[in-house]
Amino acid sequence: MKTTSHMVEKEIDDRAVLVSLITQKQKKNEKLAEYSLEELVKLAETAGVLVLETMVQNKEAKDTKWFIGKGKVEELRLRLEELGGNTAIFDQELSGAQVRNLEAALDVKIIDRTQLILDIFAQRAKTREGIIQVELAQLSYLLPRLSGQGKNLSRLGGGIGTRGPGESKLETDRRHIRGRIDELKAQLEEVVRHRTLHRERRKKSGVFQVALVGYTNAGKSTLLKQLTQADVYIENQLFATLDPTSRTMELPSGKEIVLTDTVGFIQNLPHDLVASFRATLEEANEADLILHVVDSSTDMRNEQMRVVAEVLEELGAHQKEQLTIFNKVDLCSELDREMLTTEGEFLKISAFNPEDLERLRITIQEKLMGDSKTFRIPAEKGDIISLMYRIGDVLETEVDEGDMIFKVRVNKDDYVKMAYQLVAYDQDPAPVREDVDGNEGETY
Repeated sequence: MKTTSHMVEKEIDDRAVLVSLITQKQKKNEKLAEYSLEELVKLAETAGVLVLETMVQNKEAKDTKWFIGKGKVEELRLRLEELGGNTAIFDQELSGAQVRNLEAALDVKIIDRTQLILDIFAQRAKTREGIIQVELAQLSYLLPRLSGQGKNLSRLGGGIGTRGPGESKLETDRRHIRGRIDELKAQLEEVVRHRTLHRERRKKSGVFQVALVGYTNAGKSTLLKQLTQADVYIENQLFATLDPTSRTMELPSGKEIVLTDTVGFIQNLPHDLVASFRATLEEANEADLILHVVDSSTDMRNEQMRVVAEVLEELGAHQKEQLTIFNKVDLCSELDREMLTTEGEFLKISAFNPEDLERLRITIQEKLMGDSKTFRIPAEKGDIISLMYRIGDVLETEVDEGDMIFKVRVNKDDYVKMAYQLVAYDQDPAPVREDVDGNEGETY
């Protein structure tokens, strides 16, 4: 049991004791469980909660009725009374029955980790798309737990757990919530359709798309601002930015690309939230290059990288071209910097170091632009000549009789997509790739 240093006198809706259950299975990685609780404190503070104390229960397995066991519930009740708490926040997800039982025993608001994260997203959502996505995630979370949420949802005085959907009669509300979910999904499909059209326009114009992904508070928004001079909201807190932000960035060659900052990931990111934000997160799936930004100053960076890798895999974006950016190296010791390694390509930078940013720009350019290729195009083929400037970086041009000769540093993926248009003019045809069975495959 730990009393935090956040017990200050101020007007606040929620005064909470935070509770974590460590089962025998989780004992194998107790450091991760401790980190999860520390993260819960930050999440609670981000949501505007006054954290009174943290409490840990070690137990063989979770109690199906009380989650933490009847004895620990009584201990929690006494501490809440002593500290003047009106909320208990659990680091794991609770069932509707467990919420109902805990509410009856403690007579305070019961919030679990998932609901807390959803509440933060509800506070942060500003665009129409973000608001729709958050409400959809909230309702999807609430529906199977409806019978256990009576008191939480009747407390309409404000604070965490009360933003968004409410409850009256059980069956009426179930019907209403299902109808509202269908309505929100239809609205989201329309938003997705518009987003897809914008993506397609960008692709047709030949503009490369680069997505910033990473654990929340890894410094993605700071990096976006430093690389593009964009006026974006930056704050040292979890989920400081929620809605994706796209800005134009100029590479050293002068070619412009679109750089997009996506919502940060976190341990145990609610599945309903991932599902609802799929359209937004698919910015990573559609990108030509993913920059995985890592907070190199935290001891939990490997765990955070694992979480990001899992979410990218769930989105189907794990096989996209990636570059790992170890950010905040200015906050690391020399020894820690040397230990920053991972599979694949990576850079170690500080977002506030101009030389590091230039190295990053050069690396992005090299990743997006492949080897140079030479094309001989008849001067009357204006559409193909125009394509030269869309598939990559034109390095040299010259005229030879009635032909235009272009030397272009071309993106491999774009070349594969447009090979049927370009192969007749390619002066450096790539060898035919053989697949694993020895059969002829596509050319690069």
